[in-house]
Amino acid sequence: MAPLLLYCLRNGMIWYWEGNAMEGTSSSLSADQDTVYKESLPGISVAESAAFQAQYVGRDIAAGLITGVMAIPLSVGIAMMSDYPIRVGLATVAFACLIGWINAWIRPGNFIGCPGIAAGLAPVLAMGVASFGMENMAFVIFLTAVMQAIIWKFNWQRYILLAVPAYLVEGLLAGIGLKIALKFSSFTYELPAELVAADTFMNGARIQMILISVAGLGIFIYLFAKFKYIQPAVPYFVIIGVGVLLAKFIDVPMLHVEDVPLSVALPVPHFDSAVTWLYVIGFAAMLAIIDVIEQVMSNAAIQKIDPLKRTCNSNNSLLAIWIANIGASFFGGMTNLDGLAKSTTNRLAGAYTKLSVLIVGLVVTFFVINPQYLELLPKFAVAIVMMFTGWKMIAGLMHVTHHGPYAMVLAILTGALVYKVGIFEGLLIAMAVHGTIHYLVYTKVDKQPAKVVVSNYLSNLKRVSAVS
Repeated sequence: MAPLLLYCLRNGMIWYWEGNAMEGTSSSLSADQDTVYKESLPGISVAESAAFQAQYVGRDIAAGLITGVMAIPLSVGIAMMSDYPIRVGLATVAFACLIGWINAWIRPGNFIGCPGIAAGLAPVLAMGVASFGMENMAFVIFLTAVMQAIIWKFNWQRYILLAVPAYLVEGLLAGIGLKIALKFSSFTYELPAELVAADTFMNGARIQMILISVAGLGIFIYLFAKFKYIQPAVPYFVIIGVGVLLAKFIDVPMLHVEDVPLSVALPVPHFDSAVTWLYVIGFAAMLAIIDVIEQVMSNAAIQKIDPLKRTCNSNNSLLAIWIANIGASFFGGMTNLDGLAKSTTNRLAGAYTKLSVLIVGLVVTFFVINPQYLELLPKFAVAIVMMFTGWKMIAGLMHVTHHGPYAMVLAILTGALVYKVGIFEGLLIAMAVHGTIHYLVYTKVDKQPAKVVVSNYLSNLKRVSAVS
């Protein structure tokens, strides 16, 4: 079935490469806005360094500061969704930014992509924490990075992408987005302990909290729609500022940052059964493959929004990812990739090189060192950011309409399975259903023998190798 599945899906990722990638943010400007933006760009040699260009230091620093501030509430929410300590999540972002900038000097994967922890992987990591315990997650991340290093070494990402159609990925993200939106929705009506009424749930304080959250979400959506092609960081700045100011006058639940010390240690596993080892290996393989697919698709979108249309190299991006993931495993960190939401903000803020990413890392590092400032942020503000992120991931299903009714049905089924059964199990079931349907169509309707299917599959692999 695997050869048949790969053969049937060989063109599955092409559409996604022309559209949006992870984190559900719009990946391109309108024609008029893009034209105006390009006309304002000064001349630049594309062959120059991806990590630093002296004439654009000011632009990159400004872009990094803006993107760094925008990344704070998003990264905080993703760490919470992943059941990781907030400080560890932010440390992962800072470390990934440093590795991304260093890698840009040697083998740049893209020119304006901003690395960090991804919303799409948050429930996967949470599942790992629940299954293996936080004490074993460092080894899981290390094993994931080793698998990604192997994929990078042999450039296997070009084969992996043949196995998963774009509409299945959209369904996967939709299911994850629903998980994110529902989990953080409880923050929109949460009250401080002293305001909770023992005899009634919907008291005056809770109604006030709901109204504040609804108004904040409305403002966020309005500002995003207004500024998404100009400066998408605006709604994040506003919701942070308004939330902090409002908390000075109204008693609302505030973010609590667990005081987790950051220390370096070997990622040593503590598993007591062979069955657990098998599950860990399968889980790490799933995590590695999803991370790789997301990065490759993000790169396609980042290349599309690059102001100079510079070509991305996905395998070089994978190099930065697995190095950062291995490094993160030594301080208990999370997986990373170049997320499109932050990358889009970075581009529209004026970034030209990866120097902007280094500045993002420095901004995030400030909050890693001074986590007490994060406790000025009310929970409802974080909830608004994450609910919006979840909704954009669900809205990605609209892109599947271009593939036809079968693709839409499969995407919705995948999303439902991921939400109800689980990410790992849901993904496997959806792919099995997809493979079975195609197997029946090829054998019962088209009357193709198995040998022909295998032959076509092998021929397709040879074509991919020749093109690569």
